[in-house]
Amino acid sequence: MSMNPIVLEPKKLRPEIIQRIEAMDDDSLLLLHRVLLLVEKQRLWRELSAEAEEDRRSGKLDRLPEIIRQARAQLRNG
Repeated sequence: MSMNPIVLEPKKLRPEIIQRIEAMDDDSLLLLHRVLLLVEKQRLWRELSAEAEEDRRSGKLDRLPEIIRQARAQLRNG
């Protein structure tokens, strides 16, 4: 069986996915929820990592160790 790449159009795919979700049993729905959370977590991690790298390259994080030391000192001194 060969795997042909299928071009999916989100506008057409969305109603199909919604229909499948509505037909799922509870266990499948819980599993799908966990999978969606993982996908969202990975997307956010990639986004944050890219932004942090951009900040690092632009020098925004150069003073971070100093800022952390100052904040800790202020917290200790009340």
